[in-house]
Amino acid sequence: MSQYITDLGVSLSPNDESQLRAQGFSKINVDLNKGAGGKSTYLWYKRGDSGAITRIQFSFTDQMNEGLNRAGYQKIDKNLNAGAGGNDLYLWFFKGSSEYHVPIVNLDVSTTDEAQKFKFGWERLASDLNRKARGYQIFVWVKREKPTYICDVTATSDFQGDDDYFNNGYIRVGEDTNRGAGGAYVFIWYRETTKPEEAIRDLQVSISDEEYERFQAQQYTPVNTDLNKGTGGNPVFLWYKKDGSSGGSIKDVTLVVTREDVRPFKAVGVEVIPKSLNTGNSRAPELFLCFYR
Repeated sequence: MSQYITDLGVSLSPNDESQLRAQGFSKINVDLNKGAGGKSTYLWYKRGDSGAITRIQFSFTDQMNEGLNRAGYQKIDKNLNAGAGGNDLYLWFFKGSSEYHVPIVNLDVSTTDEAQKFKFGWERLASDLNRKARGYQIFVWVKREKPTYICDVTATSDFQGDDDYFNNGYIRVGEDTNRGAGGAYVFIWYRETTKPEEAIRDLQVSISDEEYERFQAQQYTPVNTDLNKGTGGNPVFLWYKKDGSSGGSIKDVTLVVTREDVRPFKAVGVEVIPKSLNTGNSRAPELFLCFYR
């Protein structure tokens, strides 16, 4: 079998499926609109020995599209929520060659909380492909050629420098930390390395001035973007530490919506920071940061 995932496609109709199959694509037989009542939508991929895809991102606003386009990502121009009534959601991919780009060798799609995949080297992309639609929560998982570790984290509250982050090897976590709360669109970003000695070893979240001061005293480094910016809720900040932590190297970071949904993650050893990134926003859904070592 060829080693790398080298191309992606999306089908919204039997005619799309026939065309993709004729071009040598393989189908992941999970409807990306499952339970949502929209068009039957499927992800397709092609394998090859060169030209590996290294990044998959999703967008659900026009502003998210702009940075991806400027950075040279390729868009599959088919709405993954077609007919489902949720956000217009699009898939983008990129073939990078820097030290922060590790080839993708396998793909999967889940409709249940398949958190055990973390144990086998899979990364969970945080974008729910049924975002704000009815039906199942749908997530794409990727597996890379080599084990990777999170070496840098940051956050943004506007879209002006998105292409710079993409060009410098960052991955945008595909869920707004202000989901349902109004305010700015705030996204967490991270960068991967194959060198465990360069990895972040602990992550924390502060939701009060007292916690901010405590993590500062413990020599954590803050990400100086309020994850609740513009909402009127508590100031919420992400903190990380590379040295002086007894934890192992962090391999993946994702976001989970609602307290109920974190249970399968805890069951397999995924660490869940038990503080909602929407703290202080009573009408917004709870949102939790999870990471796996």
